[in-house]
Amino acid sequence: MTGRVEGMPSGLGTGIGPMPGADPAEAVRMVSGETDFAFLPELPARGVGADSVGRTGAVLIDMPFEVVHDVYRMTSRSGSVMRRARDFLARDLDAVEAHWDAAGLIGTGRLLKVQLCGPFTYGARVELRNGHKVVRDKGARRDVVASMADGLADHVREVERRLGAQVIVQLDEPDVERVLDGSVTPLTRLDPIPPVPAPLIAQRLEEMAAVIGRPMILHGGDRPHSELCSMLDSYAVTVDFSHPLPDSEKDQLGVYLDQGGIMLVGVVPPARPLVAPRAEEIAQRMAVLIDEIGLPRTVLRDNVIVTPHTGLAEASPEWAAAALRIASRTSELMAQDPDAL
Repeated sequence: MTGRVEGMPSGLGTGIGPMPGADPAEAVRMVSGETDFAFLPELPARGVGADSVGRTGAVLIDMPFEVVHDVYRMTSRSGSVMRRARDFLARDLDAVEAHWDAAGLIGTGRLLKVQLCGPFTYGARVELRNGHKVVRDKGARRDVVASMADGLADHVREVERRLGAQVIVQLDEPDVERVLDGSVTPLTRLDPIPPVPAPLIAQRLEEMAAVIGRPMILHGGDRPHSELCSMLDSYAVTVDFSHPLPDSEKDQLGVYLDQGGIMLVGVVPPARPLVAPRAEEIAQRMAVLIDEIGLPRTVLRDNVIVTPHTGLAEASPEWAAAALRIASRTSELMAQDPDAL
């Protein structure tokens, strides 16, 4: 990481992507009403094709897929699952367009984040026609990266054309650690999938960023992989603060922030706790953490975006709205006067 991601906002609150329920219009109203950094909601409760992997397959170019034995698998031609996934994504974008049109937001350049499964998690969860995982095959990995980059670029252009939005792209890579350490489950125990080195993963992700040409976010699980993130100049990263950080990770985050990196910090629980957290308390805890790291509190304004710990698909609609509201209010407090916290 050599500096701030060009075009990436900060001092705002947003969500990771997944939302509860199956009604895209309701999810869009919730997101638009509670955040200034809106995102295209994902509604995995709708089932096959609406989850992160199916949604991603919907934008790939010339890489059709189907579900075989409850697993996504590449096929020679499009089937009902791919059509279903594309229909879900189209409905979601239609819902955003209808809401923004009614609210007078089209053409205003409002921020909108779109989220898709990254190529390495996709490769760890999707099978080739022979039953092996995509990530096992070097050529297939390259093909997925190229197809995803071109498909995402087309998707972003369509979103911008219809909404006049400023689009940010988030790649979800919860399985990147398993890809890095070679622990992706193989077809058979006698044919383990070798690890993919961090420099190669970083190279492929940067190739995607160059094709897409928009600010990028890497959502890589609970903690960012320090070696991988140090090689990514085009990505902000997510960090889950649901558990206390050990000193070693505080040091790594300090280096990352000091070099201009942007963090999406997960500080709001995804399910309603017995006592709902107050934005003021969360902002103060973040200020204490930055003090411990030894950086100026201005990084809370200039280098931090606030989110729930994870997606909100399992939350009640009431708590999902409250969690986004708390994230937005927390970021507002940190951006207004971080030294006063």
